Amino acid sequence: MPKRKVAALEKVDADLVSLQYKIRRDPKSYAQEFYDQWLAYDAQRQIFISSPSSASSEDNKKFHDLVDLVAHVADLYPDVTAPYFDHLKELLTQHHAVLNPDLREKVVGSLSLLRRKDVIDSTSLLTTLFPILISTPSKSLRSLLYTKIVSDLRESNSKATNHKLNRTIQTVLHNLVTSDRTSTKGMWACRITRELWRRQIWTDARPCDVMKEACLSDNEKVVVGGVRFFLGGDKEREDMEDDSSDEEIDIKKVKHQGTINKKTKKRQKAMEKAMEKIKKQERKKHAPHPLNFSALHLIHDPQGFAEQLFQKHLQNTKCKFSLDNKLLVLQLVTRLVGLHKLTIISLYPWFTKYLTPKQPSVTSFLASLAQATHNHVPPDAIEPLVVKIANEFVSEASAAEVASAGINSIREVALRQPLCMSETLLQDLVMYQKSKDKGVVMAAKGLQSLYREVYPELLQKKFRGKEATMGLKSGEVKRLKFGEEQVESGIEGIELLEKYKEEQRLKKLAEKGEDADGDAKMKDDDDDEDGFNSDEWEVASNDSDSSTGWINVEHSDDEDEGPAAKKQRRDSSTAPDLISDEAMAAAAEANRISKLAMTTILTPADLAKLAELRREAQLDKMTGTVSKRRQELIAKHIEDGVTADDIELPAQIGKKSTKEERVAMAKDGKPAREEHKSTQAIRKSKKEAEGKSSTNKEKARKKNFLMTVGKARAKHKRSLVDTKKRLTAHIARSKSGGRRRNGM
Repeated sequence: MPKRKVAALEKVDADLVSLQYKIRRDPKSYAQEFYDQWLAYDAQRQIFISSPSSASSEDNKKFHDLVDLVAHVADLYPDVTAPYFDHLKELLTQHHAVLNPDLREKVVGSLSLLRRKDVIDSTSLLTTLFPILISTPSKSLRSLLYTKIVSDLRESNSKATNHKLNRTIQTVLHNLVTSDRTSTKGMWACRITRELWRRQIWTDARPCDVMKEACLSDNEKVVVGGVRFFLGGDKEREDMEDDSSDEEIDIKKVKHQGTINKKTKKRQKAMEKAMEKIKKQERKKHAPHPLNFSALHLIHDPQGFAEQLFQKHLQNTKCKFSLDNKLLVLQLVTRLVGLHKLTIISLYPWFTKYLTPKQPSVTSFLASLAQATHNHVPPDAIEPLVVKIANEFVSEASAAEVASAGINSIREVALRQPLCMSETLLQDLVMYQKSKDKGVVMAAKGLQSLYREVYPELLQKKFRGKEATMGLKSGEVKRLKFGEEQVESGIEGIELLEKYKEEQRLKKLAEKGEDADGDAKMKDDDDDEDGFNSDEWEVASNDSDSSTGWINVEHSDDEDEGPAAKKQRRDSSTAPDLISDEAMAAAAEANRISKLAMTTILTPADLAKLAELRREAQLDKMTGTVSKRRQELIAKHIEDGVTADDIELPAQIGKKSTKEERVAMAKDGKPAREEHKSTQAIRKSKKEAEGKSSTNKEKARKKNFLMTVGKARAKHKRSLVDTKKRLTAHIARSKSGGRRRNGM
């Protein structure tokens, strides 16, 4: 057979590929050959610089191969290839619009290869690619450059955070957004910042400053990109972290495949790689959780930012944003106001013209109003809006969905500022629990339950409930005042420990049949059993005249409490006018402070019991056995915000579902079936999808009858001796690991 003639172009390809392989093996021996190729590359480059658009396809292919060769071996001849990076930079910067797409992609790939070989640094690469990214008209080139820039930043921060490079790129992005606020170039700054924030490469306040400037841009696309970052960037980061943690390897499946198949180096490497990934997952699972702050918490001067955002994009009549984009900006402004408790008084009158049932996306406006409400907002600014919602949405003539959404939005507003409601309006809204629609009833009862917790005085007596009525009588429920904050003092949960010790003391007294006279003695016994004995502590002697020592003072709870209480009752009966309101408030505060924390040193056993009682109390609150406190109600949705679905929830629950919705709900979470299958068929298909094989018994059923008939006939003709031999051989073979001797 005659030898096939190789074309000239194929010879060049073969020669360059083999030359590259030889140079990598022995750089010194092939230095002259490389220098010849370098001269050919330089000559071809000068031709391209003079007229890049008139080059033929053959010249493009030749120059493409020479660029590839030099890029792969540039680190071996640093003196000769010193100007190589400048050559590629000049070619790409000046002629990227007219270069051949394949050649242009090879030049970009060669620059990235030089970075991976540490011939150039990341700053040089990124400052070369980024100006082309924001100026080139080619969509494919923009996509390629964006991928290269993000991957290089990831690699530069993989082992340790490269603060110098990050600051340089963040400054470039900041200047890109602020230099021309009307241009769409800021979109690339938004895309890069959001991607690196999502991958937790940038987690400090500097990327938030870049996106803050993007929100204040004049271009609508740039503004939407910045606003979406603050509203959804943290959720994307959490989702990506959850997705990466869900990727687990079935180690049993990998081991099983290694035993049933032939052992090769490829399978051994796959096994080692799987084991390494499992170890990495275990290390990540037991590693401490990183402290990742939300982007909304890292904004510098949130008050000024929210005011600028509101005045520029919402209050300004010259702003021509679409309604959806205005809603996004409004959600960001209200999230900032609710999260940081800002004060923008002009925001609330702005809502007035949008609170009508005919307004498109009115539930989003209602949710934004609830987000913008907090306990530092003056009730005078909120009350007109609540009255307007009640007049527009809640009436007998309104549809059930409209009425339920109106009452629920009022409840969300009152949840954050209960003083926004008048007594007459509240009674009117609570009476809607007698409506025929289930959604309206649920919304009205939710409003009633809220005011039972936060402001029961505003309800009529028949609507207050037992707990609220008893709290008002005992004085535990205080009248609300604007701007009042309830500050916790002392040790958290100390009253639980005090109550527990008192119960134990009374229990021991009841067992011994003693009365309260043995109180002091029993308290000493309790201290001994809790691991604290006062005799083991060194107490300073009383003989010394120095005032710096400890003084052991003996006291009894009965002596402290009994006569003092009688004296107080006698004084109050004789001269009630002498006790001022300030004195009564001070006495109530003194009684509220736990005496246990003031008179007793808590031992490690006490602290352990205190932690246990705290957990039990928290569990009771979560399961609903204890009513929630006002702080827990007001703290709802502070981090996540209020959405339109929260406003529409009563109407959705109260609405009777259709048959299609019930069928979809029944199928939710169950495997999809294309056609009717039996349970055995479903198990079989699931087994095949997991890559598991069938048993020998199942395989025998599928064999041809003529292949098994001979064995069946012989089996019937066996004698007892032959049967015994075969069973003995089968047992011996099973002990040794089967036919393949796997057990040996």
